[in-house]
Order: sequence, then C-alpha cells, then structure tokens
Amino acid sequence: MASIRLVSRTTIHLPEKTERSRWELTVTEVATLPLHYIQMGLLFPKPSTAFDAVAQGLQTSLSHCLLHFPFLSGRLATDAETTIFVDCNDAGAQFVVAKADGLHASDLMNAVHVPLIVRSFFPMDGAINYDGYTLPLVAVQVTELEDGVFIGCSLNHAMADGESFWHFFNSWSELNAGRETISRPPLIERAQIHKELGQVRFPLSEHRIERFKLPALRERIFCFSAQSIARIKAKANERSKLQRGEISSLQALVGLMWRTITRARKLQADQTTACKLAAGLRKRVDPTLPREYFGSCMLPFLTEAKVGELLGQDLGWAAQSLHETVLRETTNMGRQRLMNIQLYGANGFESSNVRVANSQWFEMYGSDFGWGKGLAVLSGSANKFDGDISVLPGKGEGGSMDLEVCLLPHVMAALELDEELLDVLLHS
Repeated sequence: MASIRLVSRTTIHLPEKTERSRWELTVTEVATLPLHYIQMGLLFPKPSTAFDAVAQGLQTSLSHCLLHFPFLSGRLATDAETTIFVDCNDAGAQFVVAKADGLHASDLMNAVHVPLIVRSFFPMDGAINYDGYTLPLVAVQVTELEDGVFIGCSLNHAMADGESFWHFFNSWSELNAGRETISRPPLIERAQIHKELGQVRFPLSEHRIERFKLPALRERIFCFSAQSIARIKAKANERSKLQRGEISSLQALVGLMWRTITRARKLQADQTTACKLAAGLRKRVDPTLPREYFGSCMLPFLTEAKVGELLGQDLGWAAQSLHETVLRETTNMGRQRLMNIQLYGANGFESSNVRVANSQWFEMYGSDFGWGKGLAVLSGSANKFDGDISVLPGKGEGGSMDLEVCLLPHVMAALELDEELLDVLLHS
C-alpha cells in the first residue's frame, strides 16, 4: 500500500527586499476568512533530472516568483482601526518535499473515485484563511511518485480566488522553466476597489470564526466531451423560455448536476434546495477589472427551488433558473450589494444544496515547469462539502469539461446509477 513520507520542510523568503509594507484586503476577501485555503495542484510526468535537483530548482524559482507577489510572503494583521490587511514582512512561504512510496501516476489517473492519498499531497490541511495571522499565506508540496511528480499548492483564499490562484501557479512554472520574468505581471494596486468600497473595518476575533468539520465524502471526476455538452446545451435552450440571451454550456451542465444530485438524495418534494454558484466579479464591477487583478474577487449567486418543482420540470427549467439568477445578480451588482457581504458560515453548506466553484476557463493545464504539461488536475480536502462541484477544463478537445463531485458515499452510489446522467455520459 502506498504511503507518503515527509522528506523536508523549508521556509522560502523573498530574494530581495521590496518597498511594499502592507496590502489592503477588500470586503470580498475578508468574507472568506472562515473558509479553508485553496488546495489545487497538478500531476506531471517524472523529469529526467534527479528529483533532488528538481526540488532545489523549484525552491529557487518560488522565491523569485514571490518577488512579483510579495504580499504572499507576509502574514495577516489588524491595525488599531480594525482594518484587516497583509503585513508584507516576508515571514515566508512554506516549501515541503515528500515521497509517495509505491504510488504510480496510473493509480491516480485510472481510479474511479479520487484516492484518499491525494489529500496528503497538500500542506496545511485543515487550515482556514483566518489562520493566516500566524501560518504562511502560501505553502507548496512537491511529492515524488514512482513515475511522476505532483505539485500541490495551498493558498490562502483571502489572497486569491481561482483566477488568481492559477495566475500565481502558472507564473511560478514559467520562471522554473527558464523565463527571465513572468508573462503576466499581477495588478496589485487596489485604488479602484477602495475608492468604491472604502477600507474594510471589521472587528474580528477567533470566537466569531466557525471552523468547519468535513464529513466523510466520496469524490469522483465526471468527464464530459465537447459534443455531449453541446447536446445538453441545445436541449436546455430548446426547452427554456428565455426572454433574452441563451443558456450557457456551464449553466446547462450545472442544471443537469443539480437535478441528478437532488434526485440521488431522495429529498422530500416540499424541501428547498439551492444551487450556489461562485461567480467572478472582475467583469461585473464598474469599471471592470482585468484578469490580472490579483485577489479574491467573487460572490456566491444563489438559486433556490422546491425539490418537487426542480425534478418535476425538465432540464431547460433548471438551467433557465440558473441563467436568470446570473442575469439578475449581474444587473444588481453595485456598492450596496458588495457592502452587505457577510462572513461565510457553515449554514451555507447544507446537505440539500449544491455548490459550484472554479471554472473551465482557468488555465489549469497552462503550467509547464520545464518537463511537460500536466497530466491531471487534483485538489485537496479544503472546502469540500456534501454537494460540492468543482469545474475543471477537460484534458481532451476544446470545449470539454470535467466536474469533480463530492458527495456522501450512499448519495454518490445513487448518482452513478442516475439514468439522466448516464445518458449524457454515454455520449461523452
């Protein structure tokens, strides 16, 4: 049986001092403090270079990458006016080297359900963003497999959303592959955000932070081809009654999963179920922000329905409900909406709900550390609840998507037999 063996743990500092002393947090970032760190990473083929040299090179390139993202080497702090910010004190990032004895890449790629050992590929498991007052804001682990290398990254979610996470990860890979500088410097000035919202003053203490206890879940990655997605998108649009626009591929796919998971749970018809979609705000604020804006810039968009109505109607109805929520929330995005954001709490992850995060547009397979593109995207245990769906770009042809789904074991077993889902997968 494969096992993980810790080889070393090192603190990585900036290669030189920077002038920046603090980095202000926005209201959307403070709201994430009770959540876990983001934990995502890539499986790579094994480099021809000796692993010790690979690990040393990754340490050096990480240090130089932090020079472009210096706040990630700091720690959270609160000033006398209760403004939460990052103290850019270069307390350092964490770098872990590990060995997975007896584990092969095929053990991960060919498994029906995501093996539990994957959780051991990520440092600081269980840490929440609030812990960034004392823990590193970013920690990486490089794990040597028998025939591969896994690079896992745990990044404080108050520092970055999915867009910014992969911006940082891909920038690190560029430097490790030999580029002199990164191709997309981050936009880290926040004058526009703070002009709109003002500084976030939020008296916060440990007793206000609710730590989540993760249930025993089964995880599976469902792969959808571009052709099957086009098919259900066309089906959803054909049966919907939209006044404007069209149902997107993601809305159709999420509508499918919301219905099939709800059916697998065998809920009562009069129960309320919700689909929470983590939506990026860069293109929804005025003026808009570029992709290079670095931070945690997202909000959950909530769609609710009675179980009987969701399952009694067709896919077009579910997808249309999601589409209309996105239109409504985008239209209402303004100062008042943003200023009313509350801390995320455990009641947002009830077992009748579905939560959707990440995006097929994130450049997850854009990373090349110098020994080829990644073989598979995998994530740790962070922020995983019953009903959690993570959207990933497909490894295959353009337009394909993978959905990492986390459910209670008996619900997953029922979902895997759902005829509506099986019909779509059959054509993938």
